[in-house]
Amino acid sequence: MGTESETKTVHLAVYDTLADWETGHATAWLARAGFTVRTVGPVAGEPVTTIAGIRIVPDLALDDLRPEDSALLILPGAEKYDEGDELAPFTAKARTFLDAGVPVAAICGATAGLAKEGLLDERPHTSAVSFYLAATGYKGGEHYVDADAVTAGDLITAGPTEPVAFAREIFARLGAYEGKRDAWFRLFHDSDPAAFVELNS
Repeated sequence: MGTESETKTVHLAVYDTLADWETGHATAWLARAGFTVRTVGPVAGEPVTTIAGIRIVPDLALDDLRPEDSALLILPGAEKYDEGDELAPFTAKARTFLDAGVPVAAICGATAGLAKEGLLDERPHTSAVSFYLAATGYKGGEHYVDADAVTAGDLITAGPTEPVAFAREIFARLGAYEGKRDAWFRLFHDSDPAAFVELNS
């Protein structure tokens, strides 16, 4: 692993058609917990456009991203995962991270990218629905778990309707919000007013 400052850096992949809502809880609350969030795109400084039409200028080019400089790689969903192999370099980078023992968190369409890369063939995982991943032709169907989010070692997966559960698994993997994660989840997932008091006590 890299230095303490490097390992407190989380990298968020950004690309055209990124699904804006899927990683907001995770990145905002990681930043509040003292992590630095840096964006990684196909080309540093070349804007990408989210599904909402919001332009993001990546901090770093994918080619320059090294696992040893990162605590986690987050792969949001994007329509482009279903349109071809343009985003395959991002899932190839996920393989590099996992091989190095650095965690990866993928949600929605990014799980299909991981499936195509062969990264879900032997690991428990989830996604939008099982037949969505089955359509990729991957070999991991028997490891599909019908759950909000799944952590299997260094890999976290979730479906598009579960950004809060996705964030909770990320916090757990990185050791963020120890003793407060349950309250955080109950507040943002269940709208539990008692959790607000717990979280802010």
